[in-house]
Amino acid sequence: MQLSDFDFDLPEGLIATRPARPRSSARLLLAQGDSISDLHVHDLPGLLQPGDRLVLNNTKVIPARLFGRRQRGEAEAKIEITLLEPDAAGGWRALAKPLRKLKEGETITFSPELSAIVAEKGETDLRLIFDRAGEAFDAALAEAGAMPLPPYIAAKRAADAADKQDYQTVFARHSGAVAAPTASLHFDEALLAALRDRGVQFTEVTLHVGAGTFLPVKVEDVTTHRMHSEWGRVTPGAAAEIAATKAAGGRVIPVGTTALRLIETAAQATGQIAPWEGPTDIFIYPGFRFRVTDALMTNFHLPRSTLLMLVSALMGKSTIDRIYDHAVKTGYRFFSYGDASLLIPAPGQGGATR
Repeated sequence: MQLSDFDFDLPEGLIATRPARPRSSARLLLAQGDSISDLHVHDLPGLLQPGDRLVLNNTKVIPARLFGRRQRGEAEAKIEITLLEPDAAGGWRALAKPLRKLKEGETITFSPELSAIVAEKGETDLRLIFDRAGEAFDAALAEAGAMPLPPYIAAKRAADAADKQDYQTVFARHSGAVAAPTASLHFDEALLAALRDRGVQFTEVTLHVGAGTFLPVKVEDVTTHRMHSEWGRVTPGAAAEIAATKAAGGRVIPVGTTALRLIETAAQATGQIAPWEGPTDIFIYPGFRFRVTDALMTNFHLPRSTLLMLVSALMGKSTIDRIYDHAVKTGYRFFSYGDASLLIPAPGQGGATR
């Protein structure tokens, strides 16, 4: 299985830099077995059945991009920081531009209310200790930070005030992500209410999406790729809800690849969903056996990416090739702020076996 197998031509103009408004007005490609239909996200209640369960990732994106200054005598340097993840000792792993202008022990000032000391400096990243913690840190970060837009958007425009709402789900609860679970960005309160009225049920799980989600695959034999690790939790209550839906014959449909990777991680030990908490580096590519997932709602993914490999595992490589060819030809918008797809594999095609 070669990396080049997952390549395709994507016109630059199809990369979305702003979301659809309202959120649920985005286009929705429905792929059910071998058939493809062109709809909109607000059509979702009519596509799902009473007793289906949507699994939502309730992680909350932090404004992880910071712009500060390092003072060294009379010399001042502008520093851009991207927070990656907190550590157990109260520090943060982070990327810095330019890293070469920082030394251990130096202070970076981001605002009158927020600064950090460079506690450790590595070859590619560093460890920061901020001068605030807890709610005081959260408030100062919210004021000084910008949303960490994906590289393919950040290359086209800077993050602005609109992104603090646009790049956050309406059900975000637990802070810790530095990238959004983007399929969930299509949901607004009106759509959630319509789905509840339809009899669709919801379960929330938490996977803090890391910056590693944007890392490219660099090996030609994709089976040798090593995934980045992200922290997640499936509570006992969430596991019980998902198990009850499976037992009743309902479909379990994660919203986004992050929710899918988490619930499949939680089923790896026994083959059935179970409570789980910890880091996951699960890599899903064609040949993977799904234990929980019956269908998936997701956006359109980068060429040669692990997420394209994941949807190929669910639907089959040839089916995904047809879906993406159709999406490009009919002008679907791609990536984080783009349109959505609802992928429902035919029996025996790739989803969980009952």
